This record gives sequence, structure tokens and C-alpha cells, in this order.
Amino acid sequence: MMELLQYEFMRNALLAGLLASVACGIIGTYVVVKRIVMLSGGISHAAYGGIGLGYYLGINPVVGAIGFSLGMAMGMGWLSRRRPLRTDTIIGIMWAMGMALGVILIELSPGYSADLMGYLFGSILAVSPQDIIIMAVLDGIIMGTVLLLYKELLALSFDEEFAAVVGVPVEGIYFLLLALIALTVVMLMKVVGLILVIALLSIPASISSLFTSSMKRMISLSILLGMVFTTGGLLISFFLDLPAGATIILVAGGAFLITHFLLRGS
Repeated sequence: MMELLQYEFMRNALLAGLLASVACGIIGTYVVVKRIVMLSGGISHAAYGGIGLGYYLGINPVVGAIGFSLGMAMGMGWLSRRRPLRTDTIIGIMWAMGMALGVILIELSPGYSADLMGYLFGSILAVSPQDIIIMAVLDGIIMGTVLLLYKELLALSFDEEFAAVVGVPVEGIYFLLLALIALTVVMLMKVVGLILVIALLSIPASISSLFTSSMKRMISLSILLGMVFTTGGLLISFFLDLPAGATIILVAGGAFLITHFLLRGS
């Protein structure tokens, strides 16, 4: 382990994994409890449209993705609650449209055509100090919001009707949660990759839900598991010379399958 810490890129990668685990552990718990994993996946894939828009306009793709994904998150949320369409239908349509728009805009962008695969699996080994700062700020925003609105988010996650009866602004809190999901996905997508973000949003929280029904304990355990998965995946990828993002996903997925197998057999 000490050998790895001699390399700056590895120190940055390990720190990025820990910071990503905090954001994904907190937001992922609400995503799993609220059963909106597919909606989160739709938001993240639709963000490709914002990446393409950023390249087409000549601005930072992350900036384009933030605005676009926030808009798509609000659109998905509004349509799923207002229109007589199945939620999965809405997600599928907007998911596909966002990715298609991103591909077309990338193709139409002048000069070098960007490789969207880089955003799919990320470049955690190429994390810069600036990326670390952005991730730390994001963690601060998420933790501050959850601490401030913990009771409201808790009520929304378990029983919307009861929350509305006791005076919780359900609509506003719901859209705030979608906005936090969009920010989490976009700000971590370039660093750890779209697939890794979705894995960290869903797998640690899913495992945690098997051991506790307390939201606070679930969040804490999700963060801890995310840190174990990212650190373990990075170590394995380093010594076996494997892609870091994909290895982290396999470690997390393997732990999920093993946990379910052991619990089912007991």
C-alpha cells in the first residue's frame, strides 16, 4: 500500500474514490429507498446531450452537462408525476433522446471529435487537484442539504402521502432530490465514469438495506462500502494492470452477489 502512495496519480485516485463514495453513499441511499434507480440512470445517460452541447458550443462539457442534466431531471420528474405515461416509458424516451443528441452534436462539432467512451468509464487515474476540489465542494453541498432537510427527505422517501399531510412540501423536496442526483452524476462522471457513478449510487445502498432499516445507518454503511469498493478496486487494478473503473464495478457487483447468496443460503 505504501508503494502506491508514492505516486501522485494514485493518491489522487484513492482520494477521488473516497470523495465519490461520500456523495454516492448519501444520495444513493435515497435513490434506493425511493426506488428511483432507473430515473437516476436516465438522468445520467441524458447528460450526454449536455456533453455534446458543450463541445458544440466550445465550452466546458461539464458545464454543458450540468445545465442539461438539471433540465432533463426536472423534465423527467415533472412528466412522471403529471402525465398519464408509465415512468419507465418517459425515462427510456428521454434517456435515448439525450444520448442521441449528444452523439449528433459531437459529430457536428468542429475540429477533434471527442470520444464519449471516456465519459462512460471515466479516468479516475487522471484525476487532477482541481477535480478533487470540485468533488469536495459537491460533498459539502450534499451533506449540508441533507442535514438541513433530513426529516423532509426521510418522509418523502418512505411515505409521500403522509409527508404531504404533515405539511412537507413534497413537490419541492422531490425536485431538489432530483437536482442533487443530477449534480452528483455530472460532477463525478468525468472522473469516475458514468457506469461507476450508477454502480456506486445503487450497489452500496442496496447491500446496506439488507442489514438495517435505519436511514442514518444505511447512509453510513453505504459510504463505508463505497470506500471499500473503490479502494479495493483500485488496488486490484494497479497490481493486475486492469482498467480501474471497470475493476471497481466488478468488485462492487461481486460483493452484491456474494452478499445476496450468503443471506439467501442462511
